[in-house]
Formats: sequence, structure tokens, C-alpha cells
Amino acid sequence: MKIIVDAFGGDNAPLEIIKGALLAKEEYGVDIILTGKENVIKDTAKQNNIGLSSVEIVNADSVIAMDEEPGEILKSKSDSSMAVGMKLLANGGGDGFISAGNSGAICVGATMIVKRIKGIKRPGFAAVLPHFNDGCFMLCDCGANVDCRPEMLKQFARMSSIYMEKVMNINNPRVGLANIGTEPHKGTELQHTAYELISASGLNFIGNAEGRQLPQGVCDVVICDGFSGNLILKTYEGVAKSVMGEIKKLFSKNLKNKLAAGIVYSDLKGLKNKFDYHEYGGAPIMGCAKPVFKAHGSAKANTIKNAIRLTKNYIDANVIETISAEL
Repeated sequence: MKIIVDAFGGDNAPLEIIKGALLAKEEYGVDIILTGKENVIKDTAKQNNIGLSSVEIVNADSVIAMDEEPGEILKSKSDSSMAVGMKLLANGGGDGFISAGNSGAICVGATMIVKRIKGIKRPGFAAVLPHFNDGCFMLCDCGANVDCRPEMLKQFARMSSIYMEKVMNINNPRVGLANIGTEPHKGTELQHTAYELISASGLNFIGNAEGRQLPQGVCDVVICDGFSGNLILKTYEGVAKSVMGEIKKLFSKNLKNKLAAGIVYSDLKGLKNKFDYHEYGGAPIMGCAKPVFKAHGSAKANTIKNAIRLTKNYIDANVIETISAEL
């Protein structure tokens, strides 16, 4: 299996990307292709005593920045590390692609370069998030499509259910529709119609899910438009980070608290890891004809390693083939 990694995507590129790719190669036995400025990749590796003999490098002349317009991946940045990687994937040069770069550009590239599964109206970002009942849920869409139609939400529900069953090993995943109340009449016309469509889809639909229910694991799949989903995602991340920060301050307050922290250290570390996005790796772009994953913009080596693990599992589980067959 050959995974293509955008070596210049994200805030910590290329060093952390290189390190993560090499960790994944060693741990999961996958072949790695790094795309980006070859001379910079080699110089960075040399300066940090990293050997690159086991990976392939495909040169790309530019980088698409986080603040650039997404459409530039098809225009002025068609020679970027992201675009080169996606073209390589589309042409059969690899089995999956990962980038921690510009989210909008990844979505445009996934749609226009890699293409969609036949019958899929729009691809969607699908992030896996932890909840407090020792499990996780998938949030889709969480940013790819600001404006959605009801039939798009129905497709997100089906694709996400397949992912959670095939990759996360959750039997008959429970699907919830993000809304401001649990009653069927709540929300806008989008939620009303989507509710009816998902109800009739044959999926394990539990109805509407309020924001306050998500951390309690009310369902395994949460469906919404990209605008609402991105707000949920960023709020979830922000609250988790703030709570962990407050816990750290509490246990650092004085000697008594520090001694208490030492007693429960392993439990605190487990809690931190549970809500650490680096452990979850990345989000698949559901609906692409080939596997495309978006890692967090501040990805470190462990994030990339875990994103490669998810991509490998996604490929092994034949998620795209299953979606195609069901459509």
C-alpha cells in the first residue's frame, strides 16, 4: 500500500510531516511518497539526522498557503505540493492522500482533481470526535459545504454510517441530525426535509440530536450542514482544550495539589489523550473516488502517523467500494 503525504501542509511542515510519515512506515508497513520542494525536504531531514532512503519524494515547485483562495489549487498553485499529490493519486500513483494544509483547497482538489464517487452530490469533511462514554462519533459535514441540500445530508448519513461500521467497528451505527431540539418540528426547512429523508433511508436514525447531547454519546454519527458542523467542531475542540488547561492549573496550584496529581497521573494522562486531536489523526473527505484525508492544521508527527493509520484502515475496509455499491 502506498500513501501520498503532502510534506508542506500545515503549520509544522515539513519537519513534523516527515517524522510522522516515517513513524507510520515503520509501524504500519506502508510505502510513503512525500510531495513538495525536494531540496527543502532533503535539507530538513539532513539537519535533523533523518534518513530518507526508505521514502519516495516527488518534487512540487510551490505551496498553497492557509490563507489563499481554495480555487488557486487549480490555477496559480496547480504545481503545489497538495495539487501534485492529488494528481498523483488520481492517476494511480498511490492508494491514498493526506494533507494538513488549506481545508478549502483540499475540498476543491478532492472534488475537481480526485473526483467524486458516481452519484455523490458533494464530498463532506467527516471528523471523528471523542465522547464521555468511552467512545467516539463522526461529525459530517464539518466544513466542506456551507450551504447544503437535504439530499446531501442523507448521503452524508449513509457514507458516515459505512465508515463507522467498516473502520471503527461499530455495528449498526446510530445516526442523529444536529438540531436545536429533539422534536421533529424543530429547525429550518433543511432539517425538516433531511429528517424525513434520513427517517426513510433504512439507517439506524434516532432523530434530532442537540449540541449538549453530543459529548454524552447520544449517537455514533452526527449529520449537519458544513457551517453548523464547523462551529460544533471548533467549539468542541476549544472547550476540551480549555477544560484540560484548567485541570492542569488546578493540579499545579500548590504542593498538596501536585501530590494529588501524582496519585492520579495515569488517569489524567488518559483523559488528556482521549480529547487530544493528535490521537485521532484526521478526517476523511467522504464521497471522493479515492481516499483523501485532512489532518489538523497544527499537525505534529503523531497526528500524521495516526492519519496514515486511518487512511490504511479506510483502504483495507473497502469503504469507497461499499459506498459505490450502496448508491
